[in-house]
This record gives sequence, structure tokens and C-alpha cells, in this order.
Amino acid sequence: MCQINYYYEGRCPQTGELLRLPRTALIEAIARGLMNYLARDERYAREGKMYGVLLVELPSGEQKVIQAFSGLLNGQSVVEGWVPPIPGREAIALSEAETLAKLETIKQEIINLQELPERQQYEILSAEFTQQLQVMSDRHRECRYQRQAQRQILGETLTGEVLTTALAELDAASRKDGIERRQLKRQRDEVLQPLQQLITAADTKIRELKQQRKTLSRQLQAQMHAAYSLMNFFGQSLTLQQLMPDGLPTGTGDCCAPKLLHYAATHHLKPLAMAEFWWGKSSGDKVQGEFYEACAERCQPLMGFLLSGIKPNSSRGVVSPSATREEIIYQDEWLIAVNKPAGLLSVPGRYRDTQDSVLSRLRNLLADGMNLLPVHRLDQETSGILLIARDRNTHYHLSQQFQQRQVHKVYEAILAGAVTQNHGVIELPLWGNPQNRPYQQVDWQHGKPSVTKFQVIAKEGEYTRVEFIPLTGRTHQLRVHAAVGLGVVILGDRLYGCNANANRLHLHAREISFYHPQLAKTLHLQATTPF
Repeated sequence: MCQINYYYEGRCPQTGELLRLPRTALIEAIARGLMNYLARDERYAREGKMYGVLLVELPSGEQKVIQAFSGLLNGQSVVEGWVPPIPGREAIALSEAETLAKLETIKQEIINLQELPERQQYEILSAEFTQQLQVMSDRHRECRYQRQAQRQILGETLTGEVLTTALAELDAASRKDGIERRQLKRQRDEVLQPLQQLITAADTKIRELKQQRKTLSRQLQAQMHAAYSLMNFFGQSLTLQQLMPDGLPTGTGDCCAPKLLHYAATHHLKPLAMAEFWWGKSSGDKVQGEFYEACAERCQPLMGFLLSGIKPNSSRGVVSPSATREEIIYQDEWLIAVNKPAGLLSVPGRYRDTQDSVLSRLRNLLADGMNLLPVHRLDQETSGILLIARDRNTHYHLSQQFQQRQVHKVYEAILAGAVTQNHGVIELPLWGNPQNRPYQQVDWQHGKPSVTKFQVIAKEGEYTRVEFIPLTGRTHQLRVHAAVGLGVVILGDRLYGCNANANRLHLHAREISFYHPQLAKTLHLQATTPF
């Protein structure tokens, strides 16, 4: 049987069945052949984008490969030899062009306002006045000390009218300093206030333009979602707006996977295996020649509908999940501990096609399933021990232990290289940029403290097996601490730059110790590392 490295999957909206289309070693080999073709033509190096290949079976039983690119290829949506775009875009082509032109105009206007010459002028003048005020303050402070000393001497050596006159002169000098300071501040305000008013007006205009841009983008998105029509293998045809009435990101429907599956459905081709890869200039976490999963925002929410109607095949094609099972390693009447497999969500996601998770499976499996509450989370790619409470009281007490850092956790990982230290502590402030979720970065200004102890367990060829003990629980903490703190990414962690060939993220929550609030004792649970 051909090796399977990933599954495109989603639940059928009609039956709820989880459908899966594999990315096999064979389709990856076919994709690499396409990469070799792309490498010989400089046109494909001009821009970075996703490409996809789909192995299909014709009604005659013959197999063939179809290929697609995301978005536009060098400005063209229709290119010979490639799957055409999903129908619908041409219906709003004029409106789209007009809106894109307006958005470009708004973009340039925002840039002009952000680069307003008065901004730099204000910064320079403000700094100059600040320096002048500081110099003046230092001088006035020294004069004030001198006057105080003089007052003390005068009080000891003079009396009567002579003392009164001398003290009056010192008071006049003090008032003169105050007048000088107020005059400089007045001069500063006269110079800076007009500039500040211009800058404030520009910032107000920028906010208005950004809101206008947001409104135009949403209108175009709504038009496109209403125009784009997808077909599945039942022969059902729905618009993106009907599929996801709550809205989808701009560009949904232009990705490779929807284009390939829609084309196959409309041409009576049975999908057998699919692969998507990046080619061209790197962008974000995308690296040329690497394979990638279905994007969570645009493609994954559509997978269940697009795969619906494909008849399962015992040897290839869409299959049901039999290998990915959650394992209960401990349970009593108050809580459950599960050994979560890699690739399975801890809790359901927002979309219909991200409902499969440890929590949803247990809720369907157990009589008290609807009472279950997740105590913490593991990343989808991470395997290991996950705690689920069976009542609110237990959930509260366990959650408090996590918040107060009273839970002892041990993770095991394989790093894609060698480290320079055998043990130590990593302390880095982590911040999740809201514009680039779920990626976490080290940020010394906005980041939250995160601390991890580490210990090298063994050297395994070019790789290093490491034990991590997190003392805090930030998102992607161990993944960033490995990549940045140790300078070596976890094997299989493509989000943080691992380019090695690996079938999973090699990170496992191996042990956990906590105080059982009902049994009044400490529990220590272990789950064998699967790699």
C-alpha cells in the first residue's frame, strides 16, 4: 500500500461522515516532477504561490493527473494546461476591477498621509524643544540651589531693609526664570501645535480610509462569495455564500484544492490523491518545494462539502479514519486523561469541518459526554496527555492549578539538529501578532514571560532528543523556545522553519502530575512517546 503522509479531510454535511483524501508518496513524486518542470521556466519564479496536483480516475478506469495554481499566474486566470478558475468570477470581473482600483487608490493615499513631511518636521522640532527645555531646567535648577544658599547666608549676615532688598532681588531672579521657561513653552506650542493639528487630521483621515477600505473589501468579498459556485461529487452546487453564510476570507475559492476538486466533480473524475506545494519566492512560513496542508482559513471549511459524494475505495481514494484514535489512559467519575494523537484537535474549531476533536469524540462516546469540559489544550500537531473534566467543580479546581502553575508537565521532542547545551533554562517573552496568527514571536516590549527547563536525552544521528519542562503555558511556547532559545526547530515544525522531511511534529506531552481535587492525592500520568 502506498505511504500516506497527510489527509485532506472534512465531514459530509449530509451524513456527518468524516471523509479523507490522502496525500500519498506517489502523488508527492508526481508533484516533484511538476516542480522540475517549473524550475526550467523562469516565468514560474516571478511570484511565490501554491500549486496543486490531483490524481484522478476516469470513468474508463484510466488514471490521469490534473494540475492547478492558486489565484492568478502572471496576471492570468486561464492558462493552457492548468485547471481553469471556478466559474463566477467573470460575472463580477468589472466590479472587481473597479473595487481593486479604488483599494489601490486608498492604499496610496494612506501611504502619502503616513509619510507626511510634517510628521518628520514635528519629530525634529519636538526633540529640539525638549532638549532646550532640559538644558534650561538644568540651568534653572543650579540657579535655584545657588539662591537657596545665598538666602541662608543673607539671613545670617544682614538685617532690616538691606536684607529685605537682597531677598527681593533673589525672588525677582526666580520669577525671571519662570517667565523664561513659560516663554519657551509658549514658543514651542506656537511652532508645534499647527503641525500637530495637521498630523491629527491626517491620522483621522487614515482611520476613515482604512474603514472605507474595509467596507469595500467586505463588499467585494460578499459579491465574490455570492458569485462563486462549487460542485461536489453528489452533483450538488452551492455558492460560497451558501456554504459559509458567516463569511470567508478574501481569496476563498481561488486556492488549488477547491479548483481541483470542483473540476474533478464537474468532469466526472474520481479523486485518488492530492498534493499542494509552494513554488517561487518564499512568503511567511512558505518555502519553495515544500508540501503544505489545506489552509485553515480558506480551504479547510470547504473540504467536507467538496469531498462529499466520492465513493470510498478500499485501496485508495477517500477513506474513513481508522488509524487516528484517541486513547483513554485514565478515568474516574470526575475526570478523564486522553493520549491525544498528533493531527487531532483538542476541542472543536469554529467551522463545520473542524468539529472532529478529542472533546467531540468523547461527547459522542460517553453517556455523560455533554458534561465534559476541557481543562487545557494541546496543539493539533502535538500528541500526548490531555485532561478532560467531567463536572464543573473538578474543572474549576484543575484549571486553578494550571493558572497557578501547580501542574508539572514533561514533554519529549526531537530537534532537527544539534544543540550546544545539554541542559538549562530558556526565558523569552512571547507575543502573538494578531495579523499573523497562530505564529508566536519573541517580543521584548509586548511579549508575556515564558520559561522552560530543558534536558538533552540523547543524540540520534543529526537529531537531538530533548525533554522539556514548561513552567509557563504560552501558545507554541516549546516550539518557539526550541527554534529561538536553542536555535534548533522541532523536527516537523514547518511553521517555525523546519525543512526536514518528517511526517509529523515531533513533540509529545509525555507526563503530567497534578493534585486530584476529589481523591485528595497527587496523580502522575504517563503516555509513551510514539516516536
